[in-house]
Amino acid sequence: MTNRGKIAVGGVAVGLLLWWLTSFWIAVLVIVGVPVVAYFTLDPSQRRRFRRVSRRELGR
Repeated sequence: MTNRGKIAVGGVAVGLLLWWLTSFWIAVLVIVGVPVVAYFTLDPSQRRRFRRVSRRELGR
């Protein structure tokens, strides 16, 4: 399994655990909010590189 696959499985597991322990909306907020905050903490050159790499991988 690739590293991205492991991260995705871990994210789903954390989301299900949060959903079970708290309300649905808190779990959604954490699952969506953490990647968004991480993206905005990147500096502009890192964001450009991230978008370029993501687009390139989508075209495969």
